[in-house]
Amino acid sequence: MSATLLSVRDLRVEFAERRGPLIALDGVSFEIAPGEVLGVVGESGAGKSLTGLAIIGLLDPPGHIAGGEIRLDGERIDNLPPVRMRALRGRRIGMIFQDPLTSLNPLLRVGDQLTETILAHLSLTRREARERAIDWLAEVGIPSPAQRIDGYPHEFSGGMRQRVVIALALCAEPALIIADEPTTALDVSIQAQIIGVLRKVTRVHGAAVMLITHDMGVIAEMADRVAVMYAGRIVEIGAIGDVARRPLHPYAVGLMAAIPTLETRAGRLEQIPGTMPRLSAIPRGCAFNPRCPRVFYRCEAERPPLIAVGARSAACWLYDAEAAPAAASVGYSR
Repeated sequence: MSATLLSVRDLRVEFAERRGPLIALDGVSFEIAPGEVLGVVGESGAGKSLTGLAIIGLLDPPGHIAGGEIRLDGERIDNLPPVRMRALRGRRIGMIFQDPLTSLNPLLRVGDQLTETILAHLSLTRREARERAIDWLAEVGIPSPAQRIDGYPHEFSGGMRQRVVIALALCAEPALIIADEPTTALDVSIQAQIIGVLRKVTRVHGAAVMLITHDMGVIAEMADRVAVMYAGRIVEIGAIGDVARRPLHPYAVGLMAAIPTLETRAGRLEQIPGTMPRLSAIPRGCAFNPRCPRVFYRCEAERPPLIAVGARSAACWLYDAEAAPAAASVGYSR
């Protein structure tokens, strides 16, 4: 995983309003290597799904990319014309959405949707495309795929529909898969099956995966690295084992503390006080400072960049060589 497949640098997404632009993503940067799974976690409104939509070119107006760049295999894709982006979408980048009912056309047979996608991106005859579609249904665990291929979406269970959506995202064999909350609407046993399908298929075909979720259990099962997002920025990024066992950023610490474990018995789950700020009311300095138990004066005045801490990075002044001693000497303000 030494090469870089996807490179996102200083991505900025804005929503135009009469009173001025609302900044939804501000300076988001990360890379994904071929065959790697990058998990993206955070509360609702952190900017996880918006990042995925920006990469695949599906931002709804008035949202637009206002700065930075996105490169796939070294080619810049954030400024491509719509026709070229449509050709790239599906062939080079696949998308798995949260709700399979909104991803599948209820009026078309599952096989027709798979076949049309394959024909749009690969040079095959219709018969070959149908055979390829049956193979993909089998690969994602649909029983009796030769018979089920002619079924309509409503004839499949929720878990089976999500398997079809995975097949639809992978059937053109894209290099990058963006999976946006792929297990949220499913019960726990089906979630485990879908995770297994995703893990197997991506490893076999060598696809890189950007896995967007709020479920740290899903991230722990699948991801190699994890990026923690808050208020449109990445506040910590590193190997999943490091971030899960010893998070650095106070927000990441709060997220990990809120996960129940079998080792400890507690009357109440830990929680982070307060809520995610609105786009129109993001605080000055570190956006997390009103909720942070370790805040000091610099947090309220300056926005911290991602600071390297060993093999990972955290956007927190506690890890700045100059700021940390000052924080220790003056104490915390809350």
